[in-house]
Amino acid sequence: METLVTYSVRDDVGVIVINNPPVNALSSGVLEGLRDAMHALEANAAVRAIVVIGGGKTFVAGADINQFVEIIRSDAARGTMPPFHSVLNAIEDCAKPIVMAIHGTALGGGLELAMAGHYRVATPDAQVGQPEVKIGLIPGAGGTQRLPRLAGVARAAEMCALGEPISAKEALAAGIVDKIVEADLLEGAIAFARKVEKPRRTRDLPVTPADISEVRKKLRGKLTAPVAALDAVEAAGTLPFDEGIRLEADIFERCLHSDQCKALIHAFFAERTVAKVPDIPKDTALYTIRSAGVIGAGTMGGGIAMALSNAGIPVLLKDAEQAALDRGMAAIRKNYERSVKGGRLMAAAAEERIARISPQLGWQAFDHVDIIIEAVFESLKIKKQVFAEIDKIAKRDCILASNTSTLDIDAIAAVTSRPQMVIGTHFFSPANVMRLVEIVRGRATDKPVIATAMALAKTLKKIGVVVRNAFGFVGNRMMFPYMEQAQLLIEEGATPEQVDRALTDFGMAMGPLAVADLSGIDVFWRIGQEFPPPVGSTQAEAVDKLYAAGRYGQKTGAGFYRYDENRKPLPDPAVLALLQKAHRAISDEEIVERCIYALINEGAKVLEEGIAMRASDIDVIYLTGYGFPAYRGGPMFYADTVGLKKIHDRTVEFGWTPAALLIAANGT
Repeated sequence: METLVTYSVRDDVGVIVINNPPVNALSSGVLEGLRDAMHALEANAAVRAIVVIGGGKTFVAGADINQFVEIIRSDAARGTMPPFHSVLNAIEDCAKPIVMAIHGTALGGGLELAMAGHYRVATPDAQVGQPEVKIGLIPGAGGTQRLPRLAGVARAAEMCALGEPISAKEALAAGIVDKIVEADLLEGAIAFARKVEKPRRTRDLPVTPADISEVRKKLRGKLTAPVAALDAVEAAGTLPFDEGIRLEADIFERCLHSDQCKALIHAFFAERTVAKVPDIPKDTALYTIRSAGVIGAGTMGGGIAMALSNAGIPVLLKDAEQAALDRGMAAIRKNYERSVKGGRLMAAAAEERIARISPQLGWQAFDHVDIIIEAVFESLKIKKQVFAEIDKIAKRDCILASNTSTLDIDAIAAVTSRPQMVIGTHFFSPANVMRLVEIVRGRATDKPVIATAMALAKTLKKIGVVVRNAFGFVGNRMMFPYMEQAQLLIEEGATPEQVDRALTDFGMAMGPLAVADLSGIDVFWRIGQEFPPPVGSTQAEAVDKLYAAGRYGQKTGAGFYRYDENRKPLPDPAVLALLQKAHRAISDEEIVERCIYALINEGAKVLEEGIAMRASDIDVIYLTGYGFPAYRGGPMFYADTVGLKKIHDRTVEFGWTPAALLIAANGT
């Protein structure tokens, strides 16, 4: 069995190394190894101080979340928790100075471990943070009590409630880190350890109560963990350390067994599972992507070009018209200028990224790029024409990708002489911001092409989810019945603002009708023309009527809403006169059930048909691309929390055909 923690002696300084790759997670085995190593060095008369450092690329990037999952599954009590407090208290009580040497990241339990040490040094590029709220928890190993004693209550509140890491420089200024080591970290930590005279227990440092109302104002949505984290941090200013630790433990346990925590942990692991495609081995050969071409300088093409450039990949950006090219480059520059103004990017870096994007009208140099991504108008006829053209130009090992959001990848590939090199890369708008890419494998797509598309998504700091080819793929295929129910509810008597409010109260980032207005009513109308619904199915007429009335959404100042000069949506009685066929009272509960259950029912069909590999893949698509609330875990996870029998019974009551998976779950 591999030793998770080792120790040695360098003259008069003991060195403890944590070796639990890939991120040195703070498992029970690591904690026990730390305790044993610390006791051995404490008993060694030749050792005057101790340094703790992480092996590999990082210090400790957090606790082992798998252990929390086991506790949740068994509904176990606090006694089964890893021995965080006993080990961290033993470290803090050590009679010899302990210096924590931080490189990479010290996150969650990693920062809590570091704060139990007496001193902390870090490399210039290190980061520290308490991101537990992102999985529905609060720091549970003393973080809410030690951090205020080092950084102050206000800074600790911000770090624990918002969960964002801070740089080593910020940590030094906040008092979390004592020194930044510019040269070799271990040598610097040993030198630092030789200079300190005695231990300095974090728990003994004074803490002053502070007003954290400004941090509370930053909290949005219905997440409970950030509020709980603030309660625990605030208590550090009023309670003795041991009482604060007991309060933290009570709050942590309550959060751990909450539905939100279960959903957020599910989402955490689901994101990591999407990278595993069963029939594509990890060692599949990849094509090298050193340069790219993007066709279409509109909103999507420009965003994709930015995403590539941000990753250091030079981009040829082509459009058929100079005016369109100029508009596209102007939008790209405006986006980068906004990042500079917001302090997220240096001006010089922005200029470098803009310079990596080469606008052009012709095909020059397209025969040298490694991938070409088409982002033209959503028309199968136009996309076929583009692919027939690039097939003649691109080198033979160039990947040909389409950004289509609904269309048949196999039909597009069929017009080329190399269907094995054709793949769908459905980015989400704005493509330079949104994390999701649906990677659509066609019947002929080679496995190395799929693997390369997945690797490229990771390079772009996005989440690639492999799906099979079918109309709308996974995300939009499920979205259409969801949108359809929203429109039918209007026709039956609900108002647009009621439908959108009910679903944003449920947790959706935007209501479906606001989404339609933002995307464009004309876009939905064209899709409906190209792919009409089955004969005899219930079909909402709202989009057809709005399109006929010239109400295309925000772009025309009117859609389901009326928009003022700042694009603020306003209720419009004319919409009700145009769309409503009845005037019955409709509850918010019915709105949520009809829209969300329609989404779930279609998701079950997507699974049955093999378009999505796993239910968790669907959840990732909706969490990262469609604004589904993370604290509900995604539509398929949410279905399990509601109960599949209930969803089956309601779909029958609504007059829908339940998916076979729902029928099977109902035992009928």
